[in-house]
Amino acid sequence: MVAICGASGSVYGLRLVTALLQAGARVFLIVSDAGRQVLGWETGYAGGLFSEFLESRGLAKGAAARLEVLDPNDYFTAPASGSFRHDGMVICPASMGTLAAIASGNGANLIHRAADVSLKEKRRLILVPRETPLNTIHMENMLRAARAGATILPASPSFYSRPASIEDLVDTVVARILDHLDVAHDLVKPWGAACVPDGPDAFSC
Repeated sequence: MVAICGASGSVYGLRLVTALLQAGARVFLIVSDAGRQVLGWETGYAGGLFSEFLESRGLAKGAAARLEVLDPNDYFTAPASGSFRHDGMVICPASMGTLAAIASGNGANLIHRAADVSLKEKRRLILVPRETPLNTIHMENMLRAARAGATILPASPSFYSRPASIEDLVDTVVARILDHLDVAHDLVKPWGAACVPDGPDAFSC
C-alpha cells in the first residue's frame, strides 16, 4: 500500500508507485485530499484516471492494471481491516499532520486507519517525512511512531552515485524504500558496487 499526503514531495510517491508496478507488485494507492492538491501543484495532475496519468509519465502500458486507487474517506474497504494482509505500507510523503495522527492513534481517514492497522498487526509501515526544520513535536511524534513499530525513512537524497537530474535524486530515496520492502530494483547501485576509490581524496562511480 502507498499513501500520498499533503507534504511537498509528491514526486517521491509517484516514483515509488511506478517502481512497484514495474516490479510486478499489486499496489493499493490512497491519496489524501490535501495530497491531491499538492500533487496537482507539483506535477500537473488535473484529476482523471490515475493510471493514465502514470502512463503519461512513463509507466509501461498495462502495468497500471495492478493499481487500485482507494477513497481516503472510505472505511468500508480492505485496508481498514486487520484481516487484510499486505507486504507493507508506505506513506510517501508523510505530512506532519499525518505523522501526528498515526503517533496518537487518531484515525481521521483511511490512511490513518490503515497505518494503525499495520502497526497493530505487526506489518511493515514506512513513513517518509518531508519537512524541515523539525520542531520538538515532530521529532517526538517520529519517536512514538518508531517505538510502535514504524520505520522512519526521511526523504533525504544521497549523492554518492553522482545524480545528474532531479529524477536521479528522487530515485536515491525510492531505492531505500524498496530495499526496506525487500523489492528488487536497479534504481541505484549499493555503495560498494557503485563507487571505487581512485585515491585518498577521490572516487569514481
